[in-house]
Amino acid sequence: MRAFRLTSFDTAPTVEDIDRPIPGQGEALVRIAACGLNFADLLMLKGSYQDTPEPPFTMGMEIAGTVEALGPDTDGPAPGTRVAVFAGQGGLAEAGCFPVDRMTPIPNSMSFEEAAGFLVAYGTSHLALGHRARLQKGERLLVLGAAGGVGLTAVEIGARMGAEVIACARGAAKLEVAKAAGATHLIDSETQDIRAEVKALGGADVVYDAVGGEQFKAALRATNPGGRLIPIGFASGEVPQIPANILLVKNLDVIGLYWGGYMSFAPEILTASLAELFAMFEAGGLTPHIGATYKLDQAANAMALLKSRKSTGKVVVTP
Repeated sequence: MRAFRLTSFDTAPTVEDIDRPIPGQGEALVRIAACGLNFADLLMLKGSYQDTPEPPFTMGMEIAGTVEALGPDTDGPAPGTRVAVFAGQGGLAEAGCFPVDRMTPIPNSMSFEEAAGFLVAYGTSHLALGHRARLQKGERLLVLGAAGGVGLTAVEIGARMGAEVIACARGAAKLEVAKAAGATHLIDSETQDIRAEVKALGGADVVYDAVGGEQFKAALRATNPGGRLIPIGFASGEVPQIPANILLVKNLDVIGLYWGGYMSFAPEILTASLAELFAMFEAGGLTPHIGATYKLDQAANAMALLKSRKSTGKVVVTP
């Protein structure tokens, strides 16, 4: 079968022919229909992501497909079941073997492309805004990187929770996507002063930041006393250093969130969150946005689009 493989951190990944895997105990073989890309995939290319395996390995963290077979002595989704999996690796391939305890059956009304971009993006925003930041109805939510894979879901979920959403993104086209997802106010990060614009709107009560760098610094100074800031990722390439004196003077909370980390210390929180999200989807309350799809042979192009920060919503590869 074909797979998009990284053989070393000094060379670019390529599509290779490898043996089709055989599921072991606790695993299922999945015929992969779609793989959603995440910013963490770009970090893996350099070995800088916290859960990067040692090369060689098949890239792709998040997949959707159909169970083909179960490993020996394994109870799991029956062959033929449509599932989504946060795999960590192995998704950019025609098939893969993954732990059954990471598999979530997906509704028949959800396409494989939607499912492949659903778990991480929606799961991250749902836990960040509800569980971690305790976002309240009527609060003002500032979303940085509001048209990206996770940022767009934060706009959508924040609006559903009754927040007044300020979407910050680069360019009018991206801002229109964020507006369609439920944003009330729009800020163009290329041409407008984020700090001044947010303060003119009355300041932010909660900041959801997938960008980092200078945008985080501007948002910090535009956050209201008693506000909460959630660093989600650092698409700008700069991890902000947070001045503790500002936190002290303004009584601010900076709240970390690593969605995948919950698998190791509180998986029941993830399970409950995903169940709620799938119920929202089936009720017509969520609309996943797939910005671009690529074939497996074009996986490098898909990665390049993600790196350029020109995409909206999720970038998906369909093996």
